[in-house]
Amino acid sequence: MHPQMFYSCHGAAKQVTGSCHLVRCGDYQVLIDCGMFQGSRAEERANSEPFGFDPRSVDALILTHAHLDHCGRIPRLVREGFQGPILATSATRDLARIVLLDAARLQEEDAARAERGSRRRNEPVAPPLCTLDDAFDALERFATAVGYGEPVNVVPGIEATFLDAGHILGSASVLLVLKNGQQQRTILFSGDLGSPGRPILRDPTPAPEADFVVMESTYGDRDHRSLPDSVSELYEAVDSTLKHGGNVVIPTFALERAQEVLYYLHQGLQQQRFAPRTPVFLDSPMAISATDVFRRHPECFDDEFAAALREGDPFTMPNLRFSRETSESMAINRIEGGAVIMAGSGMCNGGRIRHHLRHNLWRDRSSIVFVGYAAEGTLARRIVNGARRVAIFGEDIAVNAKIWTINGFSAHAGRNELLAWLGTHPRRKVFLVHGEYERGMRSLQDALAAKGIPTHLPGLYEPILLD
Repeated sequence: MHPQMFYSCHGAAKQVTGSCHLVRCGDYQVLIDCGMFQGSRAEERANSEPFGFDPRSVDALILTHAHLDHCGRIPRLVREGFQGPILATSATRDLARIVLLDAARLQEEDAARAERGSRRRNEPVAPPLCTLDDAFDALERFATAVGYGEPVNVVPGIEATFLDAGHILGSASVLLVLKNGQQQRTILFSGDLGSPGRPILRDPTPAPEADFVVMESTYGDRDHRSLPDSVSELYEAVDSTLKHGGNVVIPTFALERAQEVLYYLHQGLQQQRFAPRTPVFLDSPMAISATDVFRRHPECFDDEFAAALREGDPFTMPNLRFSRETSESMAINRIEGGAVIMAGSGMCNGGRIRHHLRHNLWRDRSSIVFVGYAAEGTLARRIVNGARRVAIFGEDIAVNAKIWTINGFSAHAGRNELLAWLGTHPRRKVFLVHGEYERGMRSLQDALAAKGIPTHLPGLYEPILLD
């Protein structure tokens, strides 16, 4: 028996995406998340690089939530030999099915296009990161769903308790109790944390006592604008753009953000904050499917939203149109003004949003409204940072539309909310992950040091003894 316990970070180490963490206790190894790297092409190339561990040696995987940067490499993990169970909440399991199948389909399509080009150039053909068969194989590994607050035995010597993270539907922080002989340690993984006081979901459960905490730091350097101010700004963006005859284009993350924006647009129409007959398009098959999943999981909702759901459907409005088919999406681009268009992806690196940007960025009457995080290297970040021209599908597009950045809708906790979640329990060490190194991580590290809390920023694959 190995006498020691180790933790190592295999993604989101001094960067935002690719969350993947390995815990070893005695003879057993458990993985927490196995996400995809997103952002620049260099970052995305890391998705095909070695994991830093043998997938065959991992006994179980715990999934905190269904965002692609936390679950996207699971099909590859299974293809390379992982045979253990995957533990997640019921809502996460349902959303992961949508996310993984959609990602695999897109990767197959991208690989097919690249193959045609490679053959014309007589170059080697790169296979997709994962196929639909890989995704289906991965989904077979999901075990019986885990409820919040219910300790479960993962493997001998490792017990897990899922706590509501308030980030997206079904999201969890995970407390592990590690026992190896006479030695016992506790390590808490924050997952991604939501902001308290938001509609739809309950507030994050505060961090319990734990020897070690692995903590996200996405917004470790700043707080968000207040939610009421952000909602008012959204209504201002919609109303002013429609009055000028333009379209409102909202790059939307399919999980949580799309549903939250729909909820506020529903309220805005009820309050007559903009024209009641405004057509609103949700042009994202994945977001449409995710909205259906939301309706099936009232156990995740806060009391206020659960009550609203019993009185009617807060995700609907008179002129809301769901666009699943490609032909329906293409038809939207013939609308020169007067519509609200929500489409994925939120970071604008793929999906249908790029087509809508191509047709609206150059229009000075239109507006592009960003309501979520934009990672370095993404098209969204370039636009938010003030680029005057951007390339979309190889075409040089002028940025004449008005750009709105409303960060109060972020599904991530802000700096003070992160500190409040961590609380005042004594910790042996806090490991900061999932953040921009020079912004979120370093700033949050300074804030924790001022409170006398020891921290460490793990390097990729760095073995850390939990002593």
